[in-house]
Amino acid sequence: MAYFLKKTKRNDRLYLSIYESFYSPETKNTRHKSFRKIGFVDALIEQGIDDPISHFQKEVNELNSKRETEKCRINFQQISDISPELCLGYVPIAKILNMLDVKEHFGYLSSSRKFEFDVYDVFSALVYARVVAPLSKHQTFHDILPKLYVQKNFSYDQLLEGLEFMGEEYEKLVEILTVATDDNFILDSRRSYFDCTNYYFEIDKESTLQKRGPSKENRRDPIVGMGLLLDAQMLPVGMKIFPGNESEKPVMRDLIHDLKSRNNIKGRTIQIADKGLNCAKNIIEAIDNGDGYLFSKSVKTLPEKERQWVLLDDGFETVFDQNGEPVYKIKECIDTFTYSYKDDYGNVITRNIKEKRTVTYNFSLAKKKLMEINRMIEKAKAHRACQAKKEEYGESSKYMQFLDDQGKSIKPQLNQKAIDKDKELAGYNMLVTSEINMSSKDIYNAYHQLWQIEESFRIMKSELDTRPVYLQKENRIKGHFFICYTAVLLSRILQFKILKNKYSASTIYDFMRKFRVVRINSTRFINLLTSKEFVTDLSKKLNQPITNYYLTDKQIKMMHTR
Repeated sequence: MAYFLKKTKRNDRLYLSIYESFYSPETKNTRHKSFRKIGFVDALIEQGIDDPISHFQKEVNELNSKRETEKCRINFQQISDISPELCLGYVPIAKILNMLDVKEHFGYLSSSRKFEFDVYDVFSALVYARVVAPLSKHQTFHDILPKLYVQKNFSYDQLLEGLEFMGEEYEKLVEILTVATDDNFILDSRRSYFDCTNYYFEIDKESTLQKRGPSKENRRDPIVGMGLLLDAQMLPVGMKIFPGNESEKPVMRDLIHDLKSRNNIKGRTIQIADKGLNCAKNIIEAIDNGDGYLFSKSVKTLPEKERQWVLLDDGFETVFDQNGEPVYKIKECIDTFTYSYKDDYGNVITRNIKEKRTVTYNFSLAKKKLMEINRMIEKAKAHRACQAKKEEYGESSKYMQFLDDQGKSIKPQLNQKAIDKDKELAGYNMLVTSEINMSSKDIYNAYHQLWQIEESFRIMKSELDTRPVYLQKENRIKGHFFICYTAVLLSRILQFKILKNKYSASTIYDFMRKFRVVRINSTRFINLLTSKEFVTDLSKKLNQPITNYYLTDKQIKMMHTR
C-alpha cells in the first residue's frame, strides 16, 4: 500500500498527520493506521513553515518512493552466500537450558584456562546445532551455526579448543547439569535405570580410549563404551565413557557411587538393569550401600532344581490385555540365596541375601523365539548338507555337535539336546530383586521400563548421529559424547516434563529439524513450519508464538529467554 497526508478539521483548525494504508486479511479490505502526527497548520506557519501542506506532502512522496525502492530491491534481489533461512527448531531446548541457568558454572570451571572465548557459547551452539542438523564439527561451524539465530563469537579452532575442554571436564559438567535439573525439575532417585552401549570407530590403530572389544554391531573396529544412568522419570542423570575393552559391570557400580556422592543423594536407589550387568559383586555392593536391585537372569543358566520350578505350571497367574487376550503369565517365590565374589586382594566375599524371584512366560515372545530356533535349525541343516566347516555355521553352530563325549571329532550332526532345551525355555524370563515387598506385576512393569534407556541410546545413535565422530583426540571425542548427552537430556525434559510424555521422541526431533524461518526484510520472518497438533500444543505449553506465520526479531529473541 502507501503513505498519505491526512487533513482533519478540528474546531475550524486544520490538523495534519501522515497515515499508512495497508491490506487487512481479516476484513479483506484496506485499513489505515497513524504513522506520524504533525500538528495544526496555523501553528506550523508560526514555526516558519510557509506552506505546511506542500512541505509535508513532499515528505510523504519520499516515504512512498523509499517504499517502492525497497519493494523493487526485494523483488529483484540476487542470491548471495548468506542464506535467508534460519533454523529455529532448537528454541524449546534453548529455553530449557536457560531455565537450568548453568552458564555461570561453566565460567567458574573454565576461568583458570584464560580462554579468549566463552566456553558456554561454544557448548550451547554445538547442542543447538546437534538437534537441528547433526553433522561433523567442520560442517556444523560453516554450514549450521550461521543458520542459528544466536550468533557465534568464536573461530573454528576455538570451537575445537572448547570441545576439548568439555571432554576433559565432562564428568564435572554432567554433575552441573544433573544438579541444575534436580533444582528446576526435581529428579526421582528412588529408582534408577542403567545400561551400556558402545560406538565403533572405523580406524585400524587403537588408542588409550578406543579399544577392540565386543561391539554391539559385531564389528572388529576399536570401540568406546558408554554407560548411561536414568532416574525413575527416565531423565538422564549420569554418563560414563570408558575404553571399549573394559567390562561394563564395574561401570554401573562406579557411576551410581559417583553420582550419589557428587550430588549428595542419600535416598535408597533401586538399580534396574539387564542380565549383562547382573553379577554377585554388583548385587552385594548394592545391598552394602543400602540400595536395592532388579536384574533379569538367564533361565538357561539356572540350576536344575530352579529350572524345574520355572517350568512347573503351578503358581502362574495369567495377565490379559484390554481385549481379554492373554499377554503373559507370572509367578514368584521368596527365598534366601548365596552370592560370593573375590575382592582385589583375593578374599572371598559372601552374602546370604533374601530376594524375590519372579518368572514370566510371554506368549508372543515364546512364538518369536520358537520361530528363531526353527530358522537356526534349518540353517544348520543346510550347512550340514553342504559339508560346511564349523566356522561357517555361525550362530546356528549351537544346534550342532562336532565332537563326541570323549572330545573326538565326528561327522556334524544336530544337537537335539540343545534344541529341546531352548524350545522348552522359549518365552520364559526371570527377574531377581531385593524388593521382596514389591508385587510381581510392579516388578514386571518396572523392569520393562528399561526400554526407555535403550531409546535414549537409539536417539543418540540415530536422531543425533553420534557416530561417525570425525574426531581423533581423546578429549574431543569425550566432548562430542557430552554434547550428545546434553541434547538427549534437554529433549527428554521437553518430552517428559513439559509435554508430559504425550509425544514420542521422533515427533519432537522431527519438529526440531523442520522448524525454519526465512527473513523477508530487516525485522520480519516467514514461518515455514506446517501446522500440526504437536506444534499447537508446544506453542501453548511454552507460551511461544511458534504457530505465527509472521515472526519478528523481538518474538524470536523472546523464544530464547526463560
